[in-house]
Amino acid sequence: MKGQRDMANDRDLVARICAYLQEAHPQSPRLGDLSREFHISPYHLQRLFKAATGVSPREFAASLRLEDFKTRVQAGEGITDAIYSVGYSSSSRLYENSDEKLGMAPSTYRKRGQGMTIFYSVAPCPLGQLLVAVTERGICKLSLGDQSEELVADLAREFERAERLRDDEGVGYWVGKVIAYLEGWQPDLDLPLDLRATAFQLKVWKQLQAIPVGETRTYSEVAAAIGQPTASRAVANACAGNPVALVIPCHRIIRKDKSLGGYRWGIERKRALLAREQRLVDETS
Repeated sequence: MKGQRDMANDRDLVARICAYLQEAHPQSPRLGDLSREFHISPYHLQRLFKAATGVSPREFAASLRLEDFKTRVQAGEGITDAIYSVGYSSSSRLYENSDEKLGMAPSTYRKRGQGMTIFYSVAPCPLGQLLVAVTERGICKLSLGDQSEELVADLAREFERAERLRDDEGVGYWVGKVIAYLEGWQPDLDLPLDLRATAFQLKVWKQLQAIPVGETRTYSEVAAAIGQPTASRAVANACAGNPVALVIPCHRIIRKDKSLGGYRWGIERKRALLAREQRLVDETS
């Protein structure tokens, strides 16, 4: 009986914490604040809450904020107004706290972004011009080119029905990470993505992300690694369809004869990226 009472008390406590977080929204009380409010240690509170809900109190509050943002935007409120109404301190906070899983709905992509809001920024980088475009879930496009206008036009063609808003301040958070990577200040790019992918593309792209810096693989080696050794041509197509340069490092794929092969953003950029990565390895070895 005592165990049952304890379990009931725990469920009641978690329910009260949830109600408190909902009432406090758009403010997000810290774990220490919750600990004092409910007279329970932060560690114990966090453990009970996550056991009951599957998420931490912070993640629960973040989900309230994100759902509120979506509701406001769908009801017609302006993007910038909605960002601040729900308590984000800037647009970068919206992107930073979004879902980190791959998963743009195929139907959304087929409709060329209908119903989506995409924020983007373009900036010069060591490889020319860099465009980063994000949704509330993560980066949906990262491209390199010679002219910023061309990159913006390409984004518009791919997502012609989406609301596309330039936000250099908010998206600049992610642009800065990419440039730091290109300049050698950041070792890798572990960024949230929002991509439309077939199951096969997803397998290939994840395999590409597993290739260490300074190493390369052939199309046939990637095909073998995903358990489909005869699918080299399909692997090449998946690389060609990669919408996020650098984050999914398709520049690390070369031909069987060790020649560089093609690259969506230009063979000279591929050569420069591989040379840069080799220098990093040499400097740290």
